[in-house]
Amino acid sequence: MTELVLIAEDDAEIAGILEAYFSREGFRTVHARDGQVALDLHRTLKPDIVLADITMPRLDGWELLAEIQRRGRTPVIMITALDEDVDRLQGLRIGADDYIVKPFNPIEVVARAKAVLRRAGLSQAGAVIRVGNLTIDLDSYQVKIDNKGEAVTVPLTLTEFRLLAHLARTPSKVFSRAELVDACLPGSDALDRTIDSHLSKLRKKLEQAGGEGLLASIRGVGYRLAVDP
Repeated sequence: MTELVLIAEDDAEIAGILEAYFSREGFRTVHARDGQVALDLHRTLKPDIVLADITMPRLDGWELLAEIQRRGRTPVIMITALDEDVDRLQGLRIGADDYIVKPFNPIEVVARAKAVLRRAGLSQAGAVIRVGNLTIDLDSYQVKIDNKGEAVTVPLTLTEFRLLAHLARTPSKVFSRAELVDACLPGSDALDRTIDSHLSKLRKKLEQAGGEGLLASIRGVGYRLAVDP
């Protein structure tokens, strides 16, 4: 592996441990001691994944995550001493790919980072999915809707993109919330309302681009794309 891991952590000892374990597994690493430095390194080095502590100087983990999500779709794992559902829910709602609580086993952190990177590598499953008036480009992470002959781009977070791509691979199939968590957010301890929140935002974005009715919720069952295969 040659993936670059950006470790945003103000505790030098914890950062050193993570760097050692990721290096042992063949990753390249770079360390930022505060959120602003992490943001600068993200812009210049374009890491493959970011591990972000929540309580950092200058910019905290939430601010770092929000800005990374605004820039694109770099996977982000939040690492924190906070262990409340509301904190986990907040991180996942604004685009975090996983959430790890201190103290942690560094071997597990590496394993979960690998899992996030595998999920982000959707291009291995096929370059483009076309279903109904929807086109999903798995290489460029772009989603477009044909709205009366005009291709309208739909801006999605990485989590929203993964959910849509998973639904689109089997059009009209109804997926339970548990199935969507397993496929798109494994290891995250995501709650039902987390999936509901992601899909609610996804539905609004699709509708704004001209995809009214594309995403359907089946009461008591789950979600599906309301299109013919």
